[in-house]
Amino acid sequence: MDKNKFVTAYTDLMEHLYLTMDDTLHSMADALDIAKDKIHQAGNLTKEEINKVSDFLTRDIESAAHGLPDHQDTNSLSEWFKFDIDLIENFTLDAFLSLADKTRLELAELGEQAKTHSYQSGDVTLPGTFICGQCSKEIAFKQPSQIPECPACHGKTFIRI
Repeated sequence: MDKNKFVTAYTDLMEHLYLTMDDTLHSMADALDIAKDKIHQAGNLTKEEINKVSDFLTRDIESAAHGLPDHQDTNSLSEWFKFDIDLIENFTLDAFLSLADKTRLELAELGEQAKTHSYQSGDVTLPGTFICGQCSKEIAFKQPSQIPECPACHGKTFIRI
């Protein structure tokens, strides 16, 4: 798995999704399909790979939609990311937060309950702090990254803290 290819695709997919949701009245699902088609047209990933990256992004957006407070001030955002948001590099925070907010509205309309998402080594994710499900070691990312195996115990399952 080419780590950089997937991280780049994650960021590109988020950008296309943001632009599609910003310019139209598409639902999140429809906008995601349009964004996935744009990524597929670039020709760097197979449909299976695009779907995998889409699953990563959808998981993070849903997690943020459920976890971010209604009033997104710097302190609350820092708390959600578990580090100073000023340290996030090369990331369109406004685009992501806009997607999370629109997703929150869609989820509220559907009446869905908050879901706990688990993360696996090899998944691509947003910046944040994660804890190993086996040994509780914390690892942190300051930009979209691919989650490695736990450096302490080689565990493969993590949760965002």
